[in-house]
Amino acid sequence: MDKKSESGRGHTRRDALKMFGMVGGSLALHGVMGGVPSLAWASEASGWQAADMPSLVGKRMLVTGGSSGMGFEDALALSRAGAQVIIAARNPQRGAESIERIRSVVPDARIRFEQLDLADLSSVRSLALRLNGEGEALDVLINNAAIMAPPQREVSRDGFEMQLATNFLGHFALTGLLLPSLRQSADARVVTLASIAVNRGRIDFADLQSERAYNPYAAYAQSKLACLMMAFELQRRSLANDWGVRSVAAHPGVAVTELVARGPGLESEFGREWAKDRDVYHSAAQGALSSLFAATAAEAEGGRYYGPTGEDEKRGPLGLARVPAAASDADDAARLWSVAERLTGVKYG
Repeated sequence: MDKKSESGRGHTRRDALKMFGMVGGSLALHGVMGGVPSLAWASEASGWQAADMPSLVGKRMLVTGGSSGMGFEDALALSRAGAQVIIAARNPQRGAESIERIRSVVPDARIRFEQLDLADLSSVRSLALRLNGEGEALDVLINNAAIMAPPQREVSRDGFEMQLATNFLGHFALTGLLLPSLRQSADARVVTLASIAVNRGRIDFADLQSERAYNPYAAYAQSKLACLMMAFELQRRSLANDWGVRSVAAHPGVAVTELVARGPGLESEFGREWAKDRDVYHSAAQGALSSLFAATAAEAEGGRYYGPTGEDEKRGPLGLARVPAAASDADDAARLWSVAERLTGVKYG
């Protein structure tokens, strides 16, 4: 095994905690659009809140993982602004409960549930077929759903490592299959959620599925780095092919959601370390601000990456997030895109 491959497998507990607790990598702030935005822009956006969203009446929006955490907060905020919202998630009961909660706050909410298992490509295809068959434009797709660091390696129904399947490949396939509906919109946006973990992630093309050795935190960081690279590559391809889709990336910093409880577990060593600072982390509603900005703000640009700008980007006011060097490699992004096409059988355009 060469040194490059070996380095991706030696994550200690300290490495795992650093992956989520501090920002490394490049300090570049530019995205696909090029250039370095002014710090004045970040300052002006720092006060942006969900209440600043424009009216979304007439807009049709889909949120994956919308039955809990930040996805639920996205769905609630978008409903308040008048959008027609589709929550796509695995559990119909939780979906129904989420819709009931939203309607208790927004009685006239235009919201519905659609079943989706991102780790099952047949489920992804089924949802896309249903939505495309309705013949309506899809204005916004928020690729929010994720799993994090299951202790043991698991595989999806299609045989892929579970984090790569759920976080990246499922969203890659869904976005590509929904491209016909997105292209019907006059202002289509795809918002893809990354993580501060991308700053310590790398794409291991030699062992993308973690078959040789599985490290839950390295696999999570790789899946989220893949999401960020997908967002940038989609913007490049949209511009090159005149698809008219604005692809924007976002991350929430560190927000208190069910992600840790459902992944490594609250009683795990990682979970206990994470819990020590949970009182100063963002709430799920605060964590959702970056994706809501990316999905609705007129000034949100395709090819940019938005997130908190405070300490190590774990919390703080909204602004432009740091882009790690690995995510800026257009050749690797194109290679990853080709791999994703082969694995999912989905080609865009």
